[in-house]
Amino acid sequence: MPLADSAPLAGRGPSFARGLWRIAAADASSGNRVQLLADGPMTYDAMELAIAGARETVEIESYIFRDDAVGRRFADAAIAAAGRGVRVRVLSDWIGSRTTPRAFWRRMREAGIEVRIFNKLGFRKWLGLVPRDHRKLVVVDETVGITGGIGFGEEWAERLPQNRPSRWRDTAVRIEGPAALDMARAFDAIWRRASGEERRDSARLRVQRDPRRLLVRRSKGADVDPAVDLGAVVGIIEGEPLRLRIARALQLQAVSAERSIWIASAYFVPSVAELEALAGAARDGVDVRVLVPSKYDHPWVRLLARRLYRRMLMNGVRIWEWQGVMMHAKTSVIDGRWVRVGSTDFNPLGIAINFELDAVIEDRALGAAAEAMYLADLEASKEIKI
Repeated sequence: MPLADSAPLAGRGPSFARGLWRIAAADASSGNRVQLLADGPMTYDAMELAIAGARETVEIESYIFRDDAVGRRFADAAIAAAGRGVRVRVLSDWIGSRTTPRAFWRRMREAGIEVRIFNKLGFRKWLGLVPRDHRKLVVVDETVGITGGIGFGEEWAERLPQNRPSRWRDTAVRIEGPAALDMARAFDAIWRRASGEERRDSARLRVQRDPRRLLVRRSKGADVDPAVDLGAVVGIIEGEPLRLRIARALQLQAVSAERSIWIASAYFVPSVAELEALAGAARDGVDVRVLVPSKYDHPWVRLLARRLYRRMLMNGVRIWEWQGVMMHAKTSVIDGRWVRVGSTDFNPLGIAINFELDAVIEDRALGAAAEAMYLADLEASKEIKI
C-alpha cells in the first residue's frame, strides 16, 4: 500500500478530533503519514525495518509473543538493536504468551533488553485473570509506530507449519509523525502498570498549586482541523477497563456517518448500545456492513455472534463471513474518510475489560485504501441472508 500524505480536507472542521477527546480521551495530532498494512508478512517487514533503523528507543508490546520462527525473528531484531546501544523494552501478556518458555525471555534480558510480563496469575484482585494487555504495538524513536491486530506468532506468517493450511487475515497501520509520540506515551503508561509503579489514570493527573486539588490533564489536539492542517489526523485511543472508549467512538462515528460504516471484527459480540448504533444508522440509509470469521480459534464465539445475526439483518445491517482459516482484523472505515485500526474487538472483553489500543485516522487516501481492502475481503467471503 502506498504512503498517504494527504492534502487538506474540506468540510467539518475540528469537531471529530474534539469529539474523540471528549468521549474517548484520545489525543489527536495532524501532520502524520500513514500506511495500511495487510496481513502478517507485510507488517513484519515494516516492523523489522523500523527496528533496524532505531537510534534511541524501541518499544514492543504484544499480547502474543511466541517462541517460534516469528517470535525468534523479532527477538533477534530486538537483540541487534540493543547491541547498537538502543534502549529496547518488550512487554507481553502472561496469558497470551503463557506457552513461551522462560529461556526465551532470559535470552533477551541477557542481551540488555528490558522485559516485563503483564499481570501474571497470583493471589490478588481477580487472581490476575483480568484485565489482560491485548495491545499490539511497536514504536521506534517516538517517531514511527505500528499497531493493529497482529501478534508475534506463526499463525500470521508467510511460511506456516504443516498443520496450518493458510495464514490468518489481519490488518495493521504504520504511522510516522507526532501520533507515534502518543503511542510511545501509551506504552509508557502500561509499562509502569506492569510493574505496579502506576495505577490506572494516575498519569492523567497533575497536581496544581493547591496540593489538595487534582486536575485531569487538558486535551491535546482537540482543535486539530483537517481543513487547514496538513497530513493525516490521528487519534490514539487507549482502551482501559470499564472506560468503554471504543464503544463511544463507534457511536460517534455512527452519528457522523452519511454513506457507509464497514466493520471487520474477529470476535463480534457487541453490546445492545453498539447494536442500536449500527441498526439505527442502517435504518437511516447508511450502508452498514460487518465482516466476521466463519471459522474461529475459539468456536464458542461463533455461537454467540450468530445469535445476533437475525436482529442485525432485520434492521438492514449486512453481514459477511470470511471463508478463510481465520479473519482476525479489528478495523472500521466510515464514509471512506475515517479509519480505525487496532486491537479492540466489539465484545465485552475488548470494550470493557482489557487494555487495548486503537488508532482512529481521518485521511481520505487511507480511507480509499481501507475501502478497497475491505471490498477485496468481501470477495473472499460469503454474505449471510435471512
